[in-house]
Amino acid sequence: MQKEAKYKEFLAEMKTLISGETDEVSVLANISAAIKEAFGFFWVGFYLVRSEQYMHLGPFQGPTACYKIPFGRGVCGSSWMEARTLVVPDVEQFPGHIACSSLSRSEIVVPIFNAGGHVVGVLDIDSTELATFDDIDRQYLEQACSLITDTLYTVA
Repeated sequence: MQKEAKYKEFLAEMKTLISGETDEVSVLANISAAIKEAFGFFWVGFYLVRSEQYMHLGPFQGPTACYKIPFGRGVCGSSWMEARTLVVPDVEQFPGHIACSSLSRSEIVVPIFNAGGHVVGVLDIDSTELATFDDIDRQYLEQACSLITDTLYTVA
């Protein structure tokens, strides 16, 4: 199955998976598991903003990870600071990359926004291959993060 078709199928399944659920840990845990299962990425997880200085490790699938990411540091902290998706074809070429695993070679980080437009966390996905992620990944993972916002972070 082509990547775009796989993402379309995944998004439809994700909507069903999280429909009506409001517990942050439960939703993010199932989404990270579903992404890892559907695409086989090396590491899939979330870092959540818990202060103005750090994001903390949230639900994830894969090997152990860094507990805290500082604002503006590494790919995750930079995505948080810039409030935009970062696609990194070679993590060793990213200034200040934080190597939670030496096996990670490429990465995509997508910010998650609350209803007020503030970054509340990021979806972080790592691959053991160079240049795994592209604009198709960006487009569909941003849609996935929009569904997370709609489910968890909108004002009721």
